[in-house]
Amino acid sequence: MKQALQLRLTQHLTLTPQLQQSIRLLQLSTMELNQELEKFLMENPLLEKEDAETEAQPVGPIFPAPAAEGESPSAAEAPSEAPSEETGAQTEIDWYNDAPASGGGRDDAEDSDYPQVAAESPSLREHLLAQVSLTNIEPRDRRLVELLIDALEENGYLTMPLEELAELIPSELGVEPDELQIALRNLQSLDPTGVGARNAQECLELQLVALPEEAPGRTRALAIVRRHLALLAAHDFARLKKALNCTDDQLRQAQQLIQTLNPHPGAEFTSFETSYIVPDVIVRKAKNVWVAGLNQDAVPKLRINRMYADILQNNRGDSGGQLSQRLQEARWLIKNVQQRFETILRVSQAIVDRQRQFLEHGEVAMRPLVLRDIAETLGLHESTVSRVTTQKFMRTPRGIFELKYFFGSHVATDAGGACSATAIRALIKQLIAAEEPKKPLSDSKISQILGQQGIVVARRTIAKYRESLHIPPVNLRKSL
Repeated sequence: MKQALQLRLTQHLTLTPQLQQSIRLLQLSTMELNQELEKFLMENPLLEKEDAETEAQPVGPIFPAPAAEGESPSAAEAPSEAPSEETGAQTEIDWYNDAPASGGGRDDAEDSDYPQVAAESPSLREHLLAQVSLTNIEPRDRRLVELLIDALEENGYLTMPLEELAELIPSELGVEPDELQIALRNLQSLDPTGVGARNAQECLELQLVALPEEAPGRTRALAIVRRHLALLAAHDFARLKKALNCTDDQLRQAQQLIQTLNPHPGAEFTSFETSYIVPDVIVRKAKNVWVAGLNQDAVPKLRINRMYADILQNNRGDSGGQLSQRLQEARWLIKNVQQRFETILRVSQAIVDRQRQFLEHGEVAMRPLVLRDIAETLGLHESTVSRVTTQKFMRTPRGIFELKYFFGSHVATDAGGACSATAIRALIKQLIAAEEPKKPLSDSKISQILGQQGIVVARRTIAKYRESLHIPPVNLRKSL
């Protein structure tokens, strides 16, 4: 057996604590980053947040945006505040949901103070109980109405049969079925109209009955709701006109009245947790150039605590112990936070450079873009670009968008180019918005129209994009 010593050179990647922290901070949202920094501030006495009143400079500089070609760097710098005038995309309201794009674009005509606290509104139960307390019905009847209120669904419906509710009441109370019927009528007389209905048909009927008898279209609307609701849902207007023995105008009048009703009367009292988005980047147009700049309200201002730093400086001969380690950790954190925002800004500016036409003309001008394109442009890894574009938001004159919104799939064109899926969805939305109501466009027809424009999209793909926009099929879009 022969023994020998060999020298071998090998390379391996070691994730240092600093690198691990840098990766972690990069993938956090702004809200999560602030929560993480609060923990560091509590644990590390060498780290402190700069107050707005102090005159000390922030640890991280205000990062300038890259200058455009032929333009000085100063002209390309974006100010810290938002543009003074922004035009949000106008939203059309119709019978089918006009859903926002997948990136979550938001109209940005509101004030720049993002957190807004709304007054707490009463629940449906509280709203109904307040009304019951003001009625002059007998105490026994009032308690039965309160029992029905407790059995309501969030949308205001009473889905539990009265017979089952009666079984929950102790037999010694001697509650008769007629008493529950009376309690139900008392409940259905409360606001909002339609509350206590057993189903959608009864909900609509209660609202129509509450209207004045001379309301235009009321009689035919009641007939439709009571006997022909399925025909209306299927947009089978020919059979509806025959069943009601009416003209197009008379049927249209009844249909429009039904459209004003609320099929979910309790929904307005349902409380939802409101989440607010603070954009990381603000995009504005300066001298005909689109420039991305950091939202300084989102950039934390961190610095080293001067008192502890002076103590370490004066005791340089000592090891410093834990304070020296804390000082080094604070410096790493400040550097990693600065690097995080520099990377976000670089990626954002690269996106803006690629999507100038979107900023000028909207979704129909969105260019095909994948993570690899930005990664190769900036010399970054695709995984880094992926982390940067997740839960980071860009404020533009067209709304607030998550950075990943600007990436997506694409389809080929006859000219050998490509068209982004976002642009195709926008074109589909435009075509349907301009279609003849009596002769809406089928998915095949939309595919044919896009084909004439050089965009080859299969009918099934059109259907998938249409459904993602929450637009119903052709038979449900047909109107009189």
